[in-house]
Amino acid sequence: MAYRPLADEIRPETLDEVVGQKHILGEGSLLRRIIEGGSIPNLIFYGPSGTGKTTVANIIAKRTNRTLRRLNATNASLSDVKDVIAEVGTLLAPDGVLLYLDEIQYFNKKQQQSLLEVIESGDVTLIASTTENPYFYVYNAVLSRSSIFEFKPLTPEDLLPAVERGFSKMEERLGAKAKLEEGVAEHLSAACGGDCRKAMNAVELLMSAAPRKGKTLTVTMADAQAAAQKSAMRYDREGDDHYDIASALMKSLRGSDPDAALHYLARLLEAGDLITAIRRLLCSASEDVGMAYPQAVSIVKACCDNALQLGLPEAQLPLAQAAILLATAPKSNSVVEAIGKARADVQEGKTGEYPRHLQNVHADTAGMERDQGYLYPHMFPGHWVKQQYLPDILSGAEYYVFGDNKNEQAAKAYWDKIKGEG
Repeated sequence: MAYRPLADEIRPETLDEVVGQKHILGEGSLLRRIIEGGSIPNLIFYGPSGTGKTTVANIIAKRTNRTLRRLNATNASLSDVKDVIAEVGTLLAPDGVLLYLDEIQYFNKKQQQSLLEVIESGDVTLIASTTENPYFYVYNAVLSRSSIFEFKPLTPEDLLPAVERGFSKMEERLGAKAKLEEGVAEHLSAACGGDCRKAMNAVELLMSAAPRKGKTLTVTMADAQAAAQKSAMRYDREGDDHYDIASALMKSLRGSDPDAALHYLARLLEAGDLITAIRRLLCSASEDVGMAYPQAVSIVKACCDNALQLGLPEAQLPLAQAAILLATAPKSNSVVEAIGKARADVQEGKTGEYPRHLQNVHADTAGMERDQGYLYPHMFPGHWVKQQYLPDILSGAEYYVFGDNKNEQAAKAYWDKIKGEG
Protein backbone atom coordinates (compact mmCIF):
# COMPACT_ATOMS: atom_id res chain seq x y z
CA MET A 1 0.00 0.00 0.00
CA ALA A 2 1.42 3.37 -1.04
CA TYR A 3 2.45 5.74 1.72
CA ARG A 4 -0.02 8.53 2.40
CA PRO A 5 0.98 11.49 4.57
CA LEU A 6 -1.14 11.94 7.68
CA ALA A 7 -2.02 15.51 6.65
CA ASP A 8 -3.57 14.14 3.46
CA GLU A 9 -5.23 11.18 5.16
CA ILE A 10 -7.25 13.28 7.60
CA ARG A 11 -8.00 16.09 5.15
CA PRO A 12 -11.59 17.31 5.77
CA GLU A 13 -14.23 16.35 3.22
CA THR A 14 -16.96 18.76 4.31
CA LEU A 15 -16.99 22.42 5.26
CA ASP A 16 -18.01 21.55 8.82
CA GLU A 17 -14.81 19.51 9.23
CA VAL A 18 -12.51 22.37 8.18
CA VAL A 19 -10.71 23.79 11.21
CA GLY A 20 -10.75 27.54 11.73
CA GLN A 21 -11.67 30.08 9.03
CA LYS A 22 -15.07 30.73 10.60
CA HIS A 23 -14.97 34.27 9.21
CA ILE A 24 -15.38 32.89 5.66
CA LEU A 25 -16.73 29.35 6.23
CA GLY A 26 -18.98 29.74 9.29
CA GLU A 27 -22.75 29.46 9.03
CA GLY A 28 -24.11 32.30 6.93
CA SER A 29 -20.69 33.53 5.78
CA LEU A 30 -20.24 34.65 2.17
CA LEU A 31 -17.87 31.94 0.92
CA ARG A 32 -19.95 29.18 2.53
CA ARG A 33 -23.11 30.52 0.87
CA ILE A 34 -21.30 30.66 -2.48
CA ILE A 35 -20.13 27.05 -2.14
CA GLU A 36 -23.50 25.77 -0.97
CA GLY A 37 -25.21 27.64 -3.79
CA GLY A 38 -23.18 25.65 -6.32
CA SER A 39 -22.49 28.54 -8.69
CA ILE A 40 -18.78 29.04 -8.16
CA PRO A 41 -17.06 32.19 -9.44
CA ASN A 42 -13.34 32.46 -10.02
CA LEU A 43 -11.71 32.59 -6.61
CA ILE A 44 -8.36 33.57 -5.15
CA PHE A 45 -7.47 32.14 -1.75
CA TYR A 46 -4.83 34.16 0.08
CA GLY A 47 -3.12 33.11 3.32
CA PRO A 48 -0.31 31.15 4.97
CA SER A 49 0.42 27.51 4.23
CA GLY A 50 -1.55 24.84 6.04
CA THR A 51 -4.68 26.90 6.63
CA GLY A 52 -7.11 24.96 4.41
CA LYS A 53 -6.91 26.57 0.97
CA THR A 54 -6.37 23.30 -0.91
CA THR A 55 -8.89 21.49 1.28
CA VAL A 56 -11.65 23.98 0.48
CA ALA A 57 -10.83 23.76 -3.27
CA ASN A 58 -11.24 19.96 -3.09
CA ILE A 59 -14.59 20.33 -1.33
CA ILE A 60 -15.77 22.80 -3.98
CA ALA A 61 -14.80 20.39 -6.78
CA LYS A 62 -16.84 17.57 -5.22
CA ARG A 63 -19.91 19.77 -4.73
CA THR A 64 -19.90 21.06 -8.31
CA ASN A 65 -19.21 17.72 -10.04
CA ARG A 66 -16.57 19.45 -12.08
CA THR A 67 -13.36 17.76 -13.09
CA LEU A 68 -10.61 18.99 -10.77
CA ARG A 69 -7.22 19.67 -12.25
CA ARG A 70 -4.37 20.82 -10.07
CA LEU A 71 -1.31 22.75 -11.15
CA ASN A 72 1.47 24.26 -9.08
CA ALA A 73 2.81 27.48 -10.56
CA THR A 74 6.30 26.72 -9.28
CA ASN A 75 6.74 24.05 -11.95
CA ALA A 76 3.76 24.36 -14.34
CA SER A 77 4.12 25.84 -17.82
CA LEU A 78 1.85 27.36 -20.48
CA SER A 79 1.55 23.98 -22.14
CA ASP A 80 0.20 22.53 -18.89
CA VAL A 81 -2.50 25.22 -18.85
CA LYS A 82 -3.34 24.52 -22.51
CA ASP A 83 -3.65 20.80 -21.76
CA VAL A 84 -6.23 21.58 -19.07
CA ILE A 85 -8.15 23.88 -21.41
CA ALA A 86 -8.16 21.18 -24.12
CA GLU A 87 -10.16 18.87 -21.83
CA VAL A 88 -13.17 21.22 -21.78
CA GLY A 89 -16.15 19.68 -23.57
CA THR A 90 -14.59 16.23 -23.83
CA LEU A 91 -15.46 13.08 -21.94
CA LEU A 92 -12.70 13.98 -19.49
CA ALA A 93 -14.55 17.13 -18.44
CA PRO A 94 -18.13 17.14 -19.71
CA ASP A 95 -19.27 19.73 -17.15
CA GLY A 96 -16.22 21.93 -17.39
CA VAL A 97 -12.99 22.10 -15.44
CA LEU A 98 -12.19 23.42 -12.01
CA LEU A 99 -8.54 24.47 -12.20
CA TYR A 100 -6.79 24.75 -8.85
CA LEU A 101 -3.61 26.74 -9.39
CA ASP A 102 -1.42 26.70 -6.32
CA GLU A 103 1.16 29.46 -5.70
CA ILE A 104 -0.14 31.62 -8.57
CA GLN A 105 2.40 34.31 -7.64
CA TYR A 106 5.05 32.24 -9.45
CA PHE A 107 3.26 32.64 -12.80
CA ASN A 108 4.59 35.60 -14.77
CA LYS A 109 2.32 38.16 -16.43
CA LYS A 110 2.15 36.27 -19.74
CA GLN A 111 1.27 33.01 -18.02
CA GLN A 112 -1.45 34.69 -15.97
CA GLN A 113 -2.82 36.40 -19.08
CA SER A 114 -3.23 32.98 -20.71
CA LEU A 115 -5.91 32.21 -18.13
CA LEU A 116 -8.12 35.20 -18.99
CA GLU A 117 -9.94 33.93 -22.09
CA VAL A 118 -11.03 30.64 -20.56
CA ILE A 119 -12.07 31.97 -17.16
CA GLU A 120 -14.18 34.63 -18.87
CA SER A 121 -16.01 32.01 -20.95
CA GLY A 122 -16.95 30.05 -17.85
CA ASP A 123 -15.70 26.72 -19.19
CA VAL A 124 -12.86 26.81 -16.70
CA THR A 125 -13.38 28.00 -13.14
CA LEU A 126 -10.15 29.16 -11.58
CA ILE A 127 -9.36 28.74 -7.91
CA ALA A 128 -5.91 30.18 -7.34
CA SER A 129 -4.07 30.17 -4.05
CA THR A 130 -1.17 32.27 -2.89
CA THR A 131 0.76 32.81 0.31
CA GLU A 132 1.56 36.37 -0.79
CA ASN A 133 -0.60 39.47 -1.03
CA PRO A 134 -2.53 38.98 -4.30
CA TYR A 135 -2.76 42.72 -4.88
CA PHE A 136 1.01 42.75 -5.31
CA TYR A 137 1.56 39.46 -7.13
CA VAL A 138 -1.52 38.71 -9.23
CA TYR A 139 -2.15 40.39 -12.58
CA ASN A 140 -4.87 43.05 -12.31
CA ALA A 141 -7.02 41.55 -15.06
CA VAL A 142 -7.14 38.23 -13.19
CA LEU A 143 -7.90 40.02 -9.91
CA SER A 144 -10.80 41.93 -11.44
CA ARG A 145 -12.41 38.68 -12.58
CA SER A 146 -12.03 36.92 -9.22
CA SER A 147 -13.34 37.06 -5.68
CA ILE A 148 -10.62 37.15 -3.04
CA PHE A 149 -10.89 35.42 0.34
CA GLU A 150 -8.22 35.58 3.04
CA PHE A 151 -7.39 32.47 5.06
CA LYS A 152 -5.98 33.33 8.47
CA PRO A 153 -3.42 31.37 10.57
CA LEU A 154 -5.12 28.80 12.76
CA THR A 155 -5.25 29.46 16.48
CA PRO A 156 -4.13 26.84 19.02
CA GLU A 157 -7.80 26.34 19.86
CA ASP A 158 -8.53 25.68 16.17
CA LEU A 159 -5.68 23.19 15.87
CA LEU A 160 -6.17 21.17 19.06
CA PRO A 161 -9.06 19.02 17.72
CA ALA A 162 -7.08 18.35 14.53
CA VAL A 163 -4.00 17.33 16.54
CA GLU A 164 -6.07 14.98 18.69
CA ARG A 165 -7.66 13.50 15.56
CA GLY A 166 -4.18 13.05 14.10
CA PHE A 167 -3.03 11.04 17.11
CA SER A 168 -6.17 8.88 16.86
CA LYS A 169 -5.55 8.22 13.16
CA MET A 170 -1.92 7.28 13.86
CA GLU A 171 -3.12 4.88 16.58
CA GLU A 172 -5.26 3.14 13.97
CA ARG A 173 -2.42 3.06 11.45
CA LEU A 174 0.17 1.70 13.91
CA GLY A 175 -2.15 -0.56 15.89
CA ALA A 176 -1.09 0.90 19.23
CA LYS A 177 -2.38 3.31 21.85
CA ALA A 178 -0.66 6.70 22.26
CA LYS A 179 0.40 7.65 25.77
CA LEU A 180 0.96 11.41 25.70
CA GLU A 181 2.76 13.26 28.44
CA GLU A 182 0.65 16.08 29.83
CA GLY A 183 0.53 19.10 27.55
CA VAL A 184 1.89 17.42 24.39
CA ALA A 185 -1.20 17.99 22.24
CA GLU A 186 -1.56 21.57 23.50
CA HIS A 187 2.11 22.30 22.80
CA LEU A 188 1.88 21.06 19.22
CA SER A 189 -1.27 23.11 18.69
CA ALA A 190 0.49 26.28 19.83
CA ALA A 191 3.96 25.67 18.41
CA CYS A 192 3.18 25.04 14.74
CA GLY A 193 2.53 28.61 13.72
CA GLY A 194 -1.12 28.15 12.79
CA ASP A 195 -0.18 25.59 10.12
CA CYS A 196 -2.26 22.40 10.26
CA ARG A 197 0.05 20.58 7.87
CA LYS A 198 3.05 21.23 10.13
CA ALA A 199 1.08 20.02 13.12
CA MET A 200 0.12 16.79 11.34
CA ASN A 201 3.69 16.22 10.20
CA ALA A 202 4.83 16.63 13.81
CA VAL A 203 2.20 14.15 15.04
CA GLU A 204 3.21 11.63 12.39
CA LEU A 205 6.89 12.01 13.23
CA LEU A 206 6.31 11.67 16.97
CA MET A 207 4.12 8.58 16.67
CA SER A 208 6.43 6.89 14.14
CA ALA A 209 9.47 7.44 16.37
CA ALA A 210 7.80 6.85 19.74
CA PRO A 211 9.21 4.05 21.95
CA ARG A 212 6.82 1.09 21.88
CA LYS A 213 6.04 -1.09 24.83
CA GLY A 214 3.56 -3.74 23.89
CA LYS A 215 0.56 -1.89 22.46
CA THR A 216 1.59 1.48 23.89
CA LEU A 217 3.54 4.31 22.22
CA THR A 218 4.93 6.94 24.60
CA VAL A 219 5.18 10.52 23.37
CA THR A 220 7.17 12.83 25.64
CA MET A 221 7.04 16.58 25.93
CA ALA A 222 10.76 16.76 25.14
CA ASP A 223 10.17 14.97 21.84
CA ALA A 224 7.18 17.20 21.08
CA GLN A 225 9.28 20.30 21.66
CA ALA A 226 12.01 18.96 19.40
CA ALA A 227 9.55 18.02 16.65
CA ALA A 228 7.89 21.42 16.67
CA GLN A 229 11.12 23.43 17.09
CA LYS A 230 10.88 26.74 15.20
CA SER A 231 7.67 25.58 13.52
CA ALA A 232 5.86 28.59 14.93
CA MET A 233 8.05 30.84 12.82
CA ARG A 234 6.48 31.80 9.50
CA TYR A 235 9.13 33.86 7.78
CA ASP A 236 10.20 34.39 4.19
CA ARG A 237 12.71 37.13 3.49
CA GLU A 238 11.12 37.73 0.09
CA GLY A 239 7.50 37.47 1.19
CA ASP A 240 4.81 39.22 3.21
CA ASP A 241 6.07 37.92 6.55
CA HIS A 242 9.31 39.83 6.11
CA TYR A 243 7.49 43.12 5.63
CA ASP A 244 4.87 42.35 8.28
CA ILE A 245 7.43 41.65 11.01
CA ALA A 246 9.55 44.66 10.05
CA SER A 247 6.42 46.84 10.08
CA ALA A 248 5.27 45.44 13.42
CA LEU A 249 8.69 46.13 14.96
CA MET A 250 8.72 49.70 13.67
CA LYS A 251 5.18 50.44 14.85
CA SER A 252 5.86 48.94 18.27
CA LEU A 253 8.92 51.19 18.69
CA ARG A 254 6.84 54.18 17.57
CA GLY A 255 4.05 53.16 19.92
CA SER A 256 6.46 53.07 22.90
CA ASP A 257 5.77 49.39 23.67
CA PRO A 258 9.12 47.82 24.64
CA ASP A 259 7.62 44.37 25.15
CA ALA A 260 6.10 44.21 21.66
CA ALA A 261 9.29 45.67 20.17
CA LEU A 262 11.36 42.94 21.82
CA HIS A 263 8.93 40.28 20.60
CA TYR A 264 9.23 41.28 16.93
CA LEU A 265 12.96 41.82 17.27
CA ALA A 266 13.22 38.27 18.67
CA ARG A 267 11.30 36.92 15.67
CA LEU A 268 13.69 38.61 13.26
CA LEU A 269 16.71 37.33 15.17
CA GLU A 270 15.28 33.81 15.42
CA ALA A 271 15.02 33.86 11.63
CA GLY A 272 18.62 35.08 11.43
CA ASP A 273 17.63 38.37 9.79
CA LEU A 274 20.08 40.68 11.52
CA ILE A 275 20.12 43.26 8.72
CA THR A 276 16.39 43.97 8.75
CA ALA A 277 16.45 44.42 12.53
CA ILE A 278 19.36 46.87 12.30
CA ARG A 279 17.78 48.87 9.46
CA ARG A 280 14.50 49.28 11.36
CA LEU A 281 16.23 50.36 14.58
CA LEU A 282 18.45 52.88 12.79
CA CYS A 283 15.46 54.31 10.95
CA SER A 284 13.32 54.60 14.07
CA ALA A 285 16.00 56.64 15.84
CA SER A 286 15.44 59.49 13.37
CA GLU A 287 11.87 58.84 12.26
CA ASP A 288 10.17 58.31 15.60
CA VAL A 289 12.49 59.75 18.28
CA GLY A 290 14.24 62.40 16.22
CA MET A 291 14.73 65.77 17.84
CA ALA A 292 13.02 64.72 21.07
CA TYR A 293 16.22 62.85 21.94
CA PRO A 294 18.83 63.41 19.18
CA GLN A 295 21.45 61.36 21.04
CA ALA A 296 19.40 58.24 20.25
CA VAL A 297 20.91 58.21 16.76
CA SER A 298 24.49 57.82 17.98
CA ILE A 299 23.55 55.36 20.73
CA VAL A 300 21.54 53.13 18.38
CA LYS A 301 24.30 53.34 15.76
CA ALA A 302 26.82 52.15 18.37
CA CYS A 303 24.52 49.28 19.37
CA CYS A 304 24.11 48.23 15.74
CA ASP A 305 27.85 48.39 15.11
CA ASN A 306 28.40 46.21 18.16
CA ALA A 307 25.83 43.73 16.89
CA LEU A 308 27.54 43.44 13.51
CA GLN A 309 30.90 42.89 15.18
CA LEU A 310 29.53 40.31 17.59
CA GLY A 311 27.24 38.40 15.25
CA LEU A 312 24.44 36.18 16.49
CA PRO A 313 23.59 35.09 19.10
CA GLU A 314 25.45 37.76 21.11
CA ALA A 315 24.17 40.48 18.77
CA GLN A 316 20.80 40.14 20.45
CA LEU A 317 22.06 42.08 23.47
CA PRO A 318 23.00 45.45 21.92
CA LEU A 319 19.99 45.24 19.59
CA ALA A 320 17.66 44.61 22.52
CA GLN A 321 19.26 47.57 24.29
CA ALA A 322 18.61 49.76 21.24
CA ALA A 323 15.00 48.56 20.97
CA ILE A 324 14.29 49.27 24.63
CA LEU A 325 15.92 52.70 24.37
CA LEU A 326 13.85 53.65 21.32
CA ALA A 327 10.60 52.30 22.73
CA THR A 328 11.00 54.19 26.00
CA ALA A 329 12.45 57.44 24.57
CA PRO A 330 10.32 60.57 24.08
CA LYS A 331 8.89 60.74 20.57
CA SER A 332 8.85 63.39 17.86
CA ASN A 333 8.13 63.13 14.15
CA SER A 334 9.13 66.73 13.44
CA VAL A 335 12.08 65.48 11.33
CA VAL A 336 9.77 63.39 9.14
CA GLU A 337 7.30 66.23 8.73
CA ALA A 338 10.01 68.77 7.93
CA ILE A 339 11.87 66.82 5.25
CA GLY A 340 8.56 65.64 3.79
CA LYS A 341 7.34 69.18 3.26
CA ALA A 342 10.70 70.31 1.87
CA ARG A 343 10.86 67.45 -0.64
CA ALA A 344 7.26 68.02 -1.69
CA ASP A 345 8.12 71.60 -2.71
CA VAL A 346 11.21 70.45 -4.60
CA GLN A 347 9.22 67.74 -6.41
CA GLU A 348 6.67 70.37 -7.44
CA GLY A 349 9.46 72.41 -9.03
CA LYS A 350 9.62 75.08 -6.35
CA THR A 351 13.37 75.61 -6.44
CA GLY A 352 14.26 79.00 -7.88
CA GLU A 353 17.61 80.73 -7.97
CA TYR A 354 19.98 80.70 -5.02
CA PRO A 355 19.98 84.02 -3.16
CA ARG A 356 22.94 86.03 -4.44
CA HIS A 357 24.51 86.32 -1.00
CA LEU A 358 24.55 82.53 -0.59
CA GLN A 359 26.38 81.71 -3.83
CA ASN A 360 29.90 80.40 -3.80
CA VAL A 361 32.57 83.13 -3.59
CA HIS A 362 34.28 81.85 -6.75
CA ALA A 363 31.47 83.47 -8.75
CA ASP A 364 32.82 86.89 -7.71
CA THR A 365 36.20 86.25 -9.32
CA ALA A 366 34.68 85.70 -12.77
CA GLY A 367 33.86 89.33 -13.50
CA MET A 368 30.58 89.35 -11.61
CA GLU A 369 29.72 91.95 -8.99
CA ARG A 370 32.03 91.48 -6.05
CA ASP A 371 29.80 92.44 -3.17
CA GLN A 372 27.56 89.51 -2.39
CA GLY A 373 26.03 91.14 0.64
CA TYR A 374 26.42 87.98 2.73
CA LEU A 375 26.20 88.61 6.50
CA TYR A 376 28.50 86.37 8.55
CA PRO A 377 26.37 85.21 11.55
CA HIS A 378 29.33 84.78 13.90
CA MET A 379 30.00 88.50 13.76
CA PHE A 380 26.62 89.26 15.35
CA PRO A 381 25.21 88.85 18.88
CA GLY A 382 24.03 85.34 19.55
CA HIS A 383 25.78 84.22 16.34
CA TRP A 384 22.67 85.05 14.36
CA VAL A 385 21.56 87.74 11.94
CA LYS A 386 18.38 88.00 9.95
CA GLN A 387 18.83 87.40 6.23
CA GLN A 388 17.09 85.38 3.52
CA TYR A 389 18.33 81.86 2.91
CA LEU A 390 15.53 80.30 0.87
CA PRO A 391 15.07 81.11 -2.85
CA ASP A 392 12.69 83.99 -3.53
CA ILE A 393 9.96 81.60 -4.69
CA LEU A 394 9.98 79.95 -1.26
CA SER A 395 10.62 82.99 0.91
CA GLY A 396 8.76 82.54 4.19
CA ALA A 397 8.16 78.80 3.76
CA GLU A 398 8.17 76.87 7.04
CA TYR A 399 9.10 73.18 7.03
CA TYR A 400 10.38 72.45 10.50
CA VAL A 401 7.98 72.95 13.40
CA PHE A 402 9.34 72.46 16.91
CA GLY A 403 7.82 69.42 18.58
CA ASP A 404 6.05 69.64 21.92
CA ASN A 405 8.70 67.64 23.77
CA LYS A 406 11.09 69.09 26.35
CA ASN A 407 14.17 69.05 24.12
CA GLU A 408 12.62 70.80 21.14
CA GLN A 409 10.75 73.29 23.28
CA ALA A 410 14.05 74.23 24.96
CA ALA A 411 15.60 74.81 21.54
CA LYS A 412 12.58 76.88 20.51
CA ALA A 413 12.82 79.04 23.62
CA TYR A 414 16.52 79.62 22.95
CA TRP A 415 15.97 80.76 19.37
CA ASP A 416 12.88 82.80 20.20
CA LYS A 417 15.05 84.76 22.62
CA ILE A 418 17.92 85.18 20.17
CA LYS A 419 15.61 86.22 17.33
CA GLY A 420 13.54 88.46 19.59
CA GLU A 421 10.37 86.45 19.03
CA GLY A 422 9.84 85.32 22.64
